[in-house]
Order: sequence, then structure tokens, then C-alpha cells
Amino acid sequence: MGDKTGTRVFKKSSPNSKLTVYLGKRDFVDHLDHVDPVDGVVLVDPEYLKDRKVFVSLTCAFRYGREDLDVLGLSFRKVLFSSTVQVFPAPAPSQQSLSPLQDKLLKKLGQHANVFDFTIPQNLPCSVTLQPGPEDTGKACGVDYELQAFCAKTADEKIHQRNSVHLLIRKVQYAPETPGPQPMVETSRNFLMSERSMHLEASLDKELYYHGEPININVHVTNNSTKTVKKIKVSVRQFADICLFSTAQYMCPVATVEAEDQVSPSSTLCKIYTLTPVLGPNREKRGLALDGKLKHEDTNLASSTILKEASDKETMGILVSYKVRVKAVVSLGADVAVELPFVLMHPKPKEEKDTPPQPETGLLVDTNLIELETNSTTSQVDDLVFEDFARLQLSDMNHKEEDPFC
Repeated sequence: MGDKTGTRVFKKSSPNSKLTVYLGKRDFVDHLDHVDPVDGVVLVDPEYLKDRKVFVSLTCAFRYGREDLDVLGLSFRKVLFSSTVQVFPAPAPSQQSLSPLQDKLLKKLGQHANVFDFTIPQNLPCSVTLQPGPEDTGKACGVDYELQAFCAKTADEKIHQRNSVHLLIRKVQYAPETPGPQPMVETSRNFLMSERSMHLEASLDKELYYHGEPININVHVTNNSTKTVKKIKVSVRQFADICLFSTAQYMCPVATVEAEDQVSPSSTLCKIYTLTPVLGPNREKRGLALDGKLKHEDTNLASSTILKEASDKETMGILVSYKVRVKAVVSLGADVAVELPFVLMHPKPKEEKDTPPQPETGLLVDTNLIELETNSTTSQVDDLVFEDFARLQLSDMNHKEEDPFC
């Protein structure tokens, strides 16, 4: 049968099957000094087009209101970036070289395949979704990137669903290879009628944590006052700065522990508390920032936003950060608290071409995105793969109109 291991390619066709978009990946990495180019191929049926052209557009938008609230021509959506290119008839040939994937696809798909390329500006935000409430419908709030291929006489015409392809992609960041310094903070507080102070010191074992990794918080309380610490509260808080017409910050605790650890006058406490911020216990919290997700796959808490120098916050959509808060509860209005910022992200893959895990047989998957092999060794294997496309697409026609991301 030949070797079927090869390059993953994602495919989505228009409802009338006259346009098909091929992409090598759905996640495009922001490396801080550059962003992965969005390059792919569009397969066109020229007999269907007649006097129309084929365009491809890439749009980054921030939706800040539920889709079902869009009434009277108003839209709770701000476009942060938009670019449109004509791919058929192909414009004048350029000197830009093809990517290896585009070269393979052009050889495989034939003369009616056309390439497209987009460069995502470095000052745009990463894909973020705000967790909807149980009663919310339509597209969730957040920042998303949408790739569209469509037929029209001009690029400004209304896009019709039947002869267009809509595909959401994601812009992501990975954890920096060199983490920052170990977070540590301390504070002292004097109380009324007490000559000496209470000292609170807290530190983390490192500055960078990966999603699902436990966080160890070292807490040291030296109580030289006449007050008694009744308990210690430790929490991990997510902060989402919504950068729209004016910046607003929303805080949501994602992991907490409340320990009945008392510290009497003239005594000390030294203890390590462990918290693991994950999405599981927080699925009911509306407005929690999440990484952009697939419809039929799970996601995680939003990764920390790594800002470049001199970034314009007005174009950043949503900025996500995390802090550990440690509070020594003394009495009403007399607590002692400190905060430690840290970074929560995914590690950079060892090889960006690693194959992600496949969905298990029998699970509901969106086959609008289908894989093919572009470096198979025999034509027999190629025929079998394309036959698999037809079979998979026919078996999932009920899901034809779904978007691959939400």
C-alpha cells in the first residue's frame, strides 16, 4: 500500500464544492519578532466562475457582545485587521517563492489550484475566547482569526454562503525559552495599639508554569504584633484586560485554598501551599478567558499574553495575566496581603511538525477539516486517500455548515 506517513493538510470545501481551501496547519505561532505566514492553496472550478473572480481574505476581529444581540444593524464586533487578495485569475507573477507545502499541493491538485499568502502583523492579539454562559447562543466573545475564500465580481460584494469557505485559524504564543526571575514579595503591617509589626513573605519556586502544572507557594509569616492570624487564604487569579474604547480589567479566581492556619502573637508560620489552575473546576464561570478552541475538542485557561516593547494596547483586544494572592486574615479591614505575578503558557513543541493526537473512532468530529498525505510514495495510496475524503465528507454532510472553531 505504500508509506502513508506525510505532511498533514487540512481541507474545507464550500457547500457547492466549487471552492476548496487547503492549509498545512491551523495554529500560527507568534515568535515575538515575527509571526508564521498564513499560506495555503485554493482549488477552483473555473467553469462555475464565469465572469467572477476568486478572493481570499484574512480578518482578525474582537467580538465583545453576544452574536444574538446584533440588532438594528449594530454589531458588537471590532475588526482589528483585514486583508484581501485575488487568487483567480491569478495576478501578475511575483518573485515570491512557494512554500514546500504549496509546491506539493500545486503538483498534486493541478492547474486550477492557486496559492495565497498572508502576513499577520506582530501587534495583533492571540486567539482568546471568553467562556459563555449556559444560556448564551451564537459565537462566543473574544478574539478570532477567520480565513475566507469566495467568488465575486469584486472584493466588496456580499459573500454568499453556498460558494464561499469560512475557516477559523488561531494565533498562538509559546512559553519563552528563558523564564524571568523567581517571584518573591514581602510586606509588613503595623496595627493600632501594637508596637511591633506583622511580616508576610511569599515566593514561588519559578516564574513560568505550563498548563496543568502545580504551583508551589512558599508562605512565611512572622507575627511580632499583638494580633492573631486566623487563617491563610491563597488564590490564583486570572486578569483579563479588555482593550477596546477604554481599558477595563476583569478578575476571576481559578484556584483557591483556605487553610485554618493560625499564627499567634510572637510566633511564626512557614508553609508551602500547592494550587493547580486548570479549566475543569471553572467551567461554569462566565467570562473566563480561554485559549481559542476547536468545537469538538477541549481547551484550557487562556495563556499569559507576552507583550512586545512599544505595543499599542488598543489593538491587543484581550490581555491575559495571572497572579498568586496570599492573604493573612487578621480581622475585618486589617488583613495582610501580597500578590506574585507569574506566567502560564504552553511549552514550545520540540518539533512544530509533530502530529497531534487523532480523535478516537466513534467520536463526533468536524470533518470539514480533513487530512491528506502530500508525500505518499505511490499513486495507489494517493487514490485511496482521496477516496477516503469522499467517504468521510458524505458521512458527515449534516455537519457541513459548522465552523471548525467556536
